[in-house]
Amino acid sequence: MRILVIEDNQVMAENICRFLASRGHEPDLARDGTRGLEMAVSGGYDAVVLDLMLPGLHGLELCHRLRQEARSHIPVLILTARDSLNDKLDGFAAGGDDYLSKPFSLFELEARLCALDRRSQGATEPAQVLRVADLEYDLGTQVVRRAGRTLKLRPTTRKILELLMRADQRVVTRSEIEAHVWGGSAPDADVVRVHMYAIRNAIDKPFPVKLLHNVYGTGYRLAPTEETTPDVPE
Repeated sequence: MRILVIEDNQVMAENICRFLASRGHEPDLARDGTRGLEMAVSGGYDAVVLDLMLPGLHGLELCHRLRQEARSHIPVLILTARDSLNDKLDGFAAGGDDYLSKPFSLFELEARLCALDRRSQGATEPAQVLRVADLEYDLGTQVVRRAGRTLKLRPTTRKILELLMRADQRVVTRSEIEAHVWGGSAPDADVVRVHMYAIRNAIDKPFPVKLLHNVYGTGYRLAPTEETTPDVPE
């Protein structure tokens, strides 16, 4: 993979690039946010490793501009010492696809980058539209709509939504979600809850009828009516 590392800490940046190169990848390095955005837009990379506290342009602003202005769908792994739930929500809201807190294992970093690359490539599926009530997910175009309104969801969040919609109103357990998205346990204790929170905000918050329901102690289900237990960050 061609990987852009945007990191201003010289020692860490060099360690990451040296490791990725030793594993057969092609890393490039940007030491500030402004240069990092330029390279991310024009460099043809498979993934970006993005620090948040950057000179020139903050990592969250860089990610937001990459998504909103450049319309780029390149997978972005946010790499930072800021690991509170609110920090993670901010990172996903800005357009990040994954979040790795410092300190970290270089092998885990590579594994997550490879997983992001696999998900961004995707398997070719026949055109199909999943529906639950007035919620529609066109698998061919990867567009999610509710009541005719297009909703914005990140790739990993859409993958979870697809699982819930395919379940046909059955309760989907947390372990099923983890196995479907990460092939086993989630890489972070909060990551499933963060993605479910993002799904709820997108598909339910603007609409009077709630579809996503937290079945206490079991999992989640999509259905037009049911008693709901909110799943919000503490």
